[in-house]
Amino acid sequence: MNNTILQPEFLDTFMPMHVLYDSEGIILHIGPTLEKMRRCVPFVGSSLSDIFSIHDDGRGTGEGPVPHHAKLYIKFRTGIPTQLKGMAMPVRQSDLSVLNLSFGISIVDAVADYRFTAGDFAHTDLAIEMLYLVEAKSAVLHETKQLNLRLQSARFAAEEQASTDMLTGLRNRRAFDQAFEEFLRRRTTFALMHLDLDYFKSVNDSLGHAAGDAVLREVAKIMNEETREEDVIARIGGDEFVFLLKNLTSPDRLLNMARRLIARLEEPIPFHDAFCRISGSVGIATTEQYRHPTAEKMSHDADLALYSSKRGGRALATMFDPELHSGV
Repeated sequence: MNNTILQPEFLDTFMPMHVLYDSEGIILHIGPTLEKMRRCVPFVGSSLSDIFSIHDDGRGTGEGPVPHHAKLYIKFRTGIPTQLKGMAMPVRQSDLSVLNLSFGISIVDAVADYRFTAGDFAHTDLAIEMLYLVEAKSAVLHETKQLNLRLQSARFAAEEQASTDMLTGLRNRRAFDQAFEEFLRRRTTFALMHLDLDYFKSVNDSLGHAAGDAVLREVAKIMNEETREEDVIARIGGDEFVFLLKNLTSPDRLLNMARRLIARLEEPIPFHDAFCRISGSVGIATTEQYRHPTAEKMSHDADLALYSSKRGGRALATMFDPELHSGV
């Protein structure tokens, strides 16, 4: 190995994935990057055929363990099945040959599998440029993905804010109107329940608006607990609430639900050292009462039933009755 080209430091620098072997195919030296791929494999002294599976394109020349001047397709016999490409050349005036390897298009996977850095490749290797491009592309894609996620989250938040009553977390009038029209468009059977809080003004007047806000949040919590997931609940005014109760039109069931709500609303709500006392009045209309239900007609009739509850002494639930309320 007096020839300068065969000096290990020369080969390691210019061909960090080389294999130097003799005419019998016995490995004499390997490049540092190749060694890094199989740290526990005793390359030196082993046969090429024991370490690698090698196939050529059929155009090789020369006799020996590996065809010379041919494109080679190479895999390790054990471990990660990284695809390698290579070419072997004889060293003049010796019985030695050098097999130089590269990754080709498998370089991206190889970098991930073996945690390679730029220092594992020759400085002139175009693989370095490719790696920089891949890293730049990955960084751009990552940032684009993160930006899209942030934009999507912001859009969802804006849509949620536009359809939500910020104090109670219930739907607002805009969202309620959209759901109402959707129920009618799909010809869903449902009940419209209109609930007004009783004595809420006295809470605000005596304990302040902070107490009123606390009461409204507790009212929303009660309403969520007493209804189903498929039901729509909205706050459409200061102390006005409406419900769309999907596939629920039985008067008995509706009145029982309303009375449970009223009973829970009448339980004292603590606020600091005081208790807030309210109640609720309810009016109900169902799609079964109309040949062609409309939002305007159902809302008007549920309001008529609600006014009957108010006039009857409050804390009552009333079903709309066409005969009873026709002259109202």
